[in-house]
Amino acid sequence: MAIKYSYIIAIIIVVIVAIAGIAYYLTTLPPTTPTPTKPAIKEVVIGLVEPLTGKHAVFGLEAKQAAELAIKHINELGGIKSLGGAKLKLVTEDSGESPETGKLAAERLISKEHPVIILGAYISRITAGVAEVTEREKVILVMDALVDKLTEQGWKYVFRAAPKASQHGASAIEFIMDMAKKKGVEVKTVVVMNEDSIFGAYVAHGAIMKAKEYGLTILDHIEYPYDIADATPLVSRLIDLKPDVVVSVPYFHDAILIAKTVKELGFKPMFIAGAGGCGYTDPDSIKAAGAAVEYYTNTYSYNPARPTDWNKKFVNDFKAAFGKIPTEAGGIAYYSMWVIKEALEKAGEMFPEDPLNPDNLREAFLALDLTDENSPAAQTYPTGHIKFAPNGDNLYAGTAIIQVINGEPHVVWPDPEPGIEPVFPRPEWSGASALEISMNAISSIQAIESRLYN
Repeated sequence: MAIKYSYIIAIIIVVIVAIAGIAYYLTTLPPTTPTPTKPAIKEVVIGLVEPLTGKHAVFGLEAKQAAELAIKHINELGGIKSLGGAKLKLVTEDSGESPETGKLAAERLISKEHPVIILGAYISRITAGVAEVTEREKVILVMDALVDKLTEQGWKYVFRAAPKASQHGASAIEFIMDMAKKKGVEVKTVVVMNEDSIFGAYVAHGAIMKAKEYGLTILDHIEYPYDIADATPLVSRLIDLKPDVVVSVPYFHDAILIAKTVKELGFKPMFIAGAGGCGYTDPDSIKAAGAAVEYYTNTYSYNPARPTDWNKKFVNDFKAAFGKIPTEAGGIAYYSMWVIKEALEKAGEMFPEDPLNPDNLREAFLALDLTDENSPAAQTYPTGHIKFAPNGDNLYAGTAIIQVINGEPHVVWPDPEPGIEPVFPRPEWSGASALEISMNAISSIQAIESRLYN
């Protein structure tokens, strides 16, 4: 019996010694540091650099309005879900009117606000200056400027959903030739004229190349200073050349000046088609030029008449807030902001540990494939499809054409608004018969009245 108790006591002593040894060992270990948890992203700063003052402010201000509306819509839907519902915060800078002021604006914005993505700057020469800064600082730039060259520099951190400038010029010619075929008239000659910026040159080049494909005779290619003060010499040259059609690549002030001078001097070609996404047919131009811009067209990077749910919401909310429909600048800014949202969502899914790293963001942009079925960005884009090539251009870029009919802008091509018939040729064209002029104008007005009162 004594031997049994001794055995039990020995086991107890061994257990006590073992426990003491373990306790001592644990006290000698270095203190452990808790693994830090990655802080939640509550807010993502997005920069906007646009011409908010000066001659191009009409575009920059509309872009700002549309970007703010997009941010509102995105945040109301819960922000960036893959980032835990992070909200977007928009910070803005005025780009001014030159590449130098654009650079300074981008530098101020980056140093002060630290945006991970910047949208801007509409005017191509200014955007080139902004891109030099964003590329150096490794900040993604989503461009709303159209010059082809902007995506031909080998820049790594640039993306553009909007169609290239040359595509706008080509679309203007395609529209003219399509309408001429449908209306049974023959187009043989064309004059292409543009303001002398790099933007104007690229749009004009697209028009010239497409005109040659159709076998048209190019009577002249006229360039003029974008800040032109007198359009009389330009229009006088057109009167002398007597082209069937004119493709004009303006901005805002020059478009109004040209249209008024055409009316004053009585120049009456078969058609005058604007190209390049701004100038003759936006609400501000119609307000400024009045009847002078009647029947003018313009190519646009945005289609306000697309019958998708999100496009209708955008147009209705924009009109309610600002009293006009969004056109080129507003449309690009709105769908570009939604592209940014989708890229941030994709980055959160693909790179949850470091979603805002610029290289990870770049990969997220390249992984996007946005359609009407899966994205508001696509629903507000002319073709309904956005997917980026390695250089940052949209593989499915496309344009729409808007015409001023009875003082209102209407989408007329490639898919006209319901009840709207393009007016082609211009009713005052001397080659049109009186019956053609009357029937063309009456049918267009009746279509508009039908939409208004039915």
